[in-house]
Amino acid sequence: MKILVIDDDPSVRKFIATTLKNESHTVTEAENGVEGLKKFQEERDINIIITDLIMPDKEGLETIIEIRKINPSIKILAISGGGKVGPENFLLLADAVGANATLKKPFSGQELLMCLKLLE
Repeated sequence: MKILVIDDDPSVRKFIATTLKNESHTVTEAENGVEGLKKFQEERDINIIITDLIMPDKEGLETIIEIRKINPSIKILAISGGGKVGPENFLLLADAVGANATLKKPFSGQELLMCLKLLE
């Protein structure tokens, strides 16, 4: 499965990418929503998108809305540590704008993989 990971934190991106590659997934990485949307449009064989919600340039909610306009059926997993207000508010908003699943940071590799299995 080909998965696009959008997160501005390099260590989080690396953790997710390594976890997914260890399960034989193909991973494309982007450091913000602008780059993520560009890669999504260039690589048409992406099956799932994992996106952080709080990022510079283009945050995750806006990214999810734009991805939904391009491909309403793509599976999207929204992740967030929530910044100052806590992740729950952002994850509820992500759900409202079209994320198929949400996951609160920090999460384990097992939690990530279990969440992805539900999306497949």
